[in-house]
Amino acid sequence: MVARGSAVRQDGRSASLTAPSGVAQQGLLRAALADAAVTNDTLALGEAHGTGTALGDPTEAGSVGAVLGAHGVALGLCAAKASVGHSEAPSGQVGVQRLCAALLRLGEGGNAQLRRLNPRVGEAVRGSAGGCALPTGLSAVREAGGVLLGGVSSFGYSGTIAHAVLQAALSFSRGLSRPRIVFHRRALFWDAEDSAVVAA
Repeated sequence: MVARGSAVRQDGRSASLTAPSGVAQQGLLRAALADAAVTNDTLALGEAHGTGTALGDPTEAGSVGAVLGAHGVALGLCAAKASVGHSEAPSGQVGVQRLCAALLRLGEGGNAQLRRLNPRVGEAVRGSAGGCALPTGLSAVREAGGVLLGGVSSFGYSGTIAHAVLQAALSFSRGLSRPRIVFHRRALFWDAEDSAVVAA
């Protein structure tokens, strides 16, 4: 796995502490692509920051669609938090690990808990220049010129936003064994009286 390029920016002035800036996110994505010396049509999939919030997710999806989806080819967009929750400071590392695993397996990671798309996300994606796919299961990613590229975003509570472009050589990833991944839903009860894990 090779880190082709990255960018770090500040989200800038916004309506509130938790209100993201789509303009800043688009600038971040363009800067990361420039640092990686790749064009927006070469990325096969993206690992979003994606916290599942009503405001943040549509903003991020619209930004990704406007920059990375501008070539008209659907970009697979996933978010690790749908599977593991928000791990606060290490959440960016979780996103990097999941993107690496997806690139090496030549498959999108899916959004495990996605049952119904937030209508604002759909509107943001449709309103952008291109489009993003939001896979709920595993699917194959497209290959481009012998290399496989993906991008991962992570946004800090302080307003710091970061994006990295990672590359896996197809010759290397094809040589790995790729066991089948199966998602299992679990209901977790965290009260003192009942801490058992029950299959949903």
